Amino acid sequence: MSAHHATVLWTLDDGDFRKRRYSRAHRLIFAGGVEIPGSPATAIVPLPFSRADAADPESMFTASLSACHMMWFLDLAARGGFTITEYRDEAEGELGKMPATGKMGMTKVTLRPKITFTGEKLPTAEDLARLHHAAHEACFIANSVTTEVVVE
Repeated sequence: MSAHHATVLWTLDDGDFRKRRYSRAHRLIFAGGVEIPGSPATAIVPLPFSRADAADPESMFTASLSACHMMWFLDLAARGGFTITEYRDEAEGELGKMPATGKMGMTKVTLRPKITFTGEKLPTAEDLARLHHAAHEACFIANSVTTEVVVE
């Protein structure tokens, strides 16, 4: 077992809290000192009460699934004797009503990895399907959510 920590820090700006007219922008601070600006998505909370240049929870959720899948895929490919020089995923998360509850949630995340292999041993379509399936099965984040995860 291991523990993983994050600090979310928000402070009131000059807005009117009780009238709900205040910025929701905040800071996300991770182990090792990495800090990124956070905000609700501007599609959900309009400017100026959000920040267009900050990470929103839904995008971070999508990125978390994508990054976890990628790290397992890279490891499994290396173990399988393949060499990868680039992995790029244009992942997309969908926010909608959850079928089981009717509440809003991340209903689907689509991963669209484009992978550059090099060397003498290149994967077949079957190898790729097997690697993606194994990466999904091993991914800690995918194992933690009910969201549908699709690899295109």
